[in-house]
Amino acid sequence: MNGLTCDALLGGRLAIRQPEKGYRAGIDPVLLAAAVPAGAGQTVLELGCGVGAASLCLGARVPDLRLTGVELQPAYAELARENARANGIALDIVTADLVALPAPLRAQGFDHVIANPPYHLRERGSAAPDPGRETALGEATPLAAWIDTAARRLVPGGRLTLIQRAERLPELLAAIDTRLGSIEILPLAPRVDRPAKLVLLRARKGGRGPFRLHSPLILHEGFRHERDGDSYTMAISAVLRQGAALPWPK
Repeated sequence: MNGLTCDALLGGRLAIRQPEKGYRAGIDPVLLAAAVPAGAGQTVLELGCGVGAASLCLGARVPDLRLTGVELQPAYAELARENARANGIALDIVTADLVALPAPLRAQGFDHVIANPPYHLRERGSAAPDPGRETALGEATPLAAWIDTAARRLVPGGRLTLIQRAERLPELLAAIDTRLGSIEILPLAPRVDRPAKLVLLRARKGGRGPFRLHSPLILHEGFRHERDGDSYTMAISAVLRQGAALPWPK
């Protein structure tokens, strides 16, 4: 793959090579990884892992995880392997379609499944000119298929953690069947008094807890952008710069 950049994540703890043009990991996979309630020694499967940003951020925060990523695009899958080696984090990458996983992977169960599915329905808006970016951002596989694959791969009591655009929350909830429960939604709002643009979802396989819609987590200080710099809140800055866990409501 031509035209690569090397970008620092977690305040320089990780160096991620990714396409200069095409799909590029921003803060979304970092926030996703920070929201995963994983513990040392557990197993994690990421669906649609791209260049490995979310899995590697999670591996940098939680020791001794057994990480597996599934990526459809071979060039991105190979970058994920290279990024894992370069950062010294064990991450097994499987190049496959998430709706047609190879038999060895279908035989495994995981404590956690994480995903950052494409945000855009292709009947809305225009396709991205770069094929890699279009595959990553333009939905070809329905959200229901992502949820079904996740539910199948989770062990009883295992957890799904997923990030998605807020406008697609109704579709996301409609895709969840009785295999998953104890659903929690954490909206992510850019600033105070601004509507949430993203949501984080947590669910447990076999969970019986009530549905919980939490108050929005605010990403930036102030009501508007008033100075140079990123202006992240202290909690979000700790996630992005220091690899801290996301402050999930109790």
